[in-house]
Amino acid sequence: MNYYICETCGVQYDKSKEEPQHCKICEDDRQYISENGQKWTTMEELTSLGQYHNQFTLEEEGLYSIKTSPTFAIGQAAYFLQEENFNMLWDCITYLDETTITLINELGGIDAIALSHPHYYSTQVEWAEVFDAPIYIHEDDREWVTRPSERIVFWSGETLELHQGLILHRVGGHFKGATVLEWKNGDHGNGVLLVGDSFQVADDQDWVSFMYSYPNFLPLPAETVQRIADQVKEIRFEKIYDAFLKGVEEKANQSVQKSAERHIKALKGELFDT
Repeated sequence: MNYYICETCGVQYDKSKEEPQHCKICEDDRQYISENGQKWTTMEELTSLGQYHNQFTLEEEGLYSIKTSPTFAIGQAAYFLQEENFNMLWDCITYLDETTITLINELGGIDAIALSHPHYYSTQVEWAEVFDAPIYIHEDDREWVTRPSERIVFWSGETLELHQGLILHRVGGHFKGATVLEWKNGDHGNGVLLVGDSFQVADDQDWVSFMYSYPNFLPLPAETVQRIADQVKEIRFEKIYDAFLKGVEEKANQSVQKSAERHIKALKGELFDT
């Protein structure tokens, strides 16, 4: 019996004797099946290869990014946040080895894990079991959980304060339960928003994009983008960190608002004439 992991998306499935026939995450319109076909691995196989390691980078005081090198599956980063008497993991990555466990325990362990959306569920249950932590997922994305666990807390509504100054906001769009994390004390008290790819930072890092599917280039509708922009406008944040180690360094809320306006004009044919 194994907990099989999809090699394309990195999401782990419940224990089974044989490899699953399908990956529900990859077969969805927001993801894709590899051109090499559906392939599976296990955590034991990944760690025994001796090929991968997790790189910890201090992004700012109280915030580390964790990224697997070389890239595995989607290649997203997770973030480890430290507040007084409370540490949390924002989003998750697949690879987990003894070196990673030791480093995190030296930093004080993990008190809670929160996920932005299903593409980053990865091996969240393994992380939760190792660090004895609950997992917070919005109930609107319950159907996408591929490895059930009593450690998963399905929260409801629009906001959930995990700890003083750490607030989950359901913004939807990319998935119904897509969530961002407000870190009030981030950026020396100016506020930080960790977004996964509920919206994703563009290459020039002064704009963001709003997509239903990034790999398949499917944009979100104008009304959805406007709703998201209106919702986050009420949150105070100067910085954004996304899932791929890109960020907006200042006036981040303004960047979201102008990006939403540009996105909507483009969809309506008002931005350019081709």
